Amino acid sequence: MTTIESIENWGDRHHPAWLDIVRIGLGLLLFFKGMSFIGDTSYLSTLVEGLHFNAWTFVAVHYVAFAHLVGGLLITLGCLTRLAAASQVPILFVAVFFANIRNGFTFVNSELWLSIVVLLLLGLFWLIGSGKFSFDEYVKNHPAYKMK
Repeated sequence: MTTIESIENWGDRHHPAWLDIVRIGLGLLLFFKGMSFIGDTSYLSTLVEGLHFNAWTFVAVHYVAFAHLVGGLLITLGCLTRLAAASQVPILFVAVFFANIRNGFTFVNSELWLSIVVLLLLGLFWLIGSGKFSFDEYVKNHPAYKMK
């Protein structure tokens, strides 16, 4: 058994059902954040331009919006949760350590605290997976999808 398989097995055995509610909430939060970025691309462009990714501003804005929309939907459904969480981690890492920290570590800086909590939750679901009430679990246990 490889290391990745042993981590997946450990995550499947140590996943309480209430974490599925947290996973669904996290996915919806990311999805609606992606919708807000699409609705106001100038705000996201301002954030990205402040990081001095001059040539990559256009690409970064569209990657963030797309990753939040698709990744949030996948996390909400519990479909490819580990992959969806992994695709979100670089975005949240930049948000925590480069974009939002410029405003300081104050309680008023709610975007920083939200980014930190989302980054920690993404790490958690990257480790433990989607849980019992998910599309992944349905496919794994449904007789029509079992390997013969």
